[in-house]
Amino acid sequence: MRRLFVPGRLCLFGEHSDWAAGYRKDHPEISPGACLVAGTDQGITAEAEPHPDALEIISVLPSGEEMGPARIAADPVELAAAAGGADFFSYVAGTAACVRRRHDVQGLRLRVSSDLPVRKGLSSSAAISVLTARAYSEVYGLGLSRRDEMALAYEGERLTGSECGRMDQVCAYGRRVTRVHFDADQIDVEDVAPGATLYLLIVDLRRAKDTRRILSDLNACYPATAGVLPARVRDALGPKNLVVHRAASAAIEAGDAVALGGCMVEAQRIFDVDVAPACPELASPALHAMLDHPAVRDWATGAKGVGSQGDGCGQVVVPDESVRRRLAERLETDLGVRTYGLTLLPDGSSVN
Repeated sequence: MRRLFVPGRLCLFGEHSDWAAGYRKDHPEISPGACLVAGTDQGITAEAEPHPDALEIISVLPSGEEMGPARIAADPVELAAAAGGADFFSYVAGTAACVRRRHDVQGLRLRVSSDLPVRKGLSSSAAISVLTARAYSEVYGLGLSRRDEMALAYEGERLTGSECGRMDQVCAYGRRVTRVHFDADQIDVEDVAPGATLYLLIVDLRRAKDTRRILSDLNACYPATAGVLPARVRDALGPKNLVVHRAASAAIEAGDAVALGGCMVEAQRIFDVDVAPACPELASPALHAMLDHPAVRDWATGAKGVGSQGDGCGQVVVPDESVRRRLAERLETDLGVRTYGLTLLPDGSSVN
């Protein structure tokens, strides 16, 4: 029996630039991508052990009640078919199919619990996919590197029909602040050390969003779709993103909360003007109600959406812990949201 944990991840900057840069493989005129990412304390915990002939998952609810087991034969063809189910189990099945195609392993039993919000832009699907790859590695002694886990998790997610990029799987690196660059199929990951402690507030808007619709609509603007709007999307996720990314990297390395907040305001402005019109899901009324809240305007240094954007989560930069507590209380009272603190520490770790 192996015990495993994979955290969620917060995309600070650069949403969608990962998959967009993937088009460079055949269209080098498209810009490279770049993201800044922080791991979260919330994540997915599992106990894993071998199973002779099946992939089996038991889900443990917060109450302690167990659901399942869900079970499917540990056959690559059947696992790949199950990946099309568009539910939590589909990501596990997709990753398991990819592992079975490449390695001489049998089945897997997982007993999974999670405190990571689902469909909120915190990468719950990537976390369970990475965890599945890691579980096979630990149980069968495959010796997979973090890059190997990320590659298998990415392939597994794509089997589900998701048009995700390669950023989400950076959760494999744990609770760290990382800078990630994307160029076609290439990905480079490096740690970032903040120059001083930085305080963020993650705001779960407690609304639904359709990430697959967002990804589908924005991918429709690539690789060379004609028209003004597709060109604006490509410009925003490409050259404009790189400018903001450089400024945000410098702000984090300087430990400058004011500059970091300013970068968030600018990133959100670009997204709203150039990207959001391409998908109705990105109108995001709940997100904009939070961004426009008087307490956010008065107390925060800046704020923006999270992940694919939409009404999943927002993120806010604040000057210190006391302001974060006051802001959390105000937003929860006024908007009915749920909040989590996220702190970026000078050693490069990110903690709640």
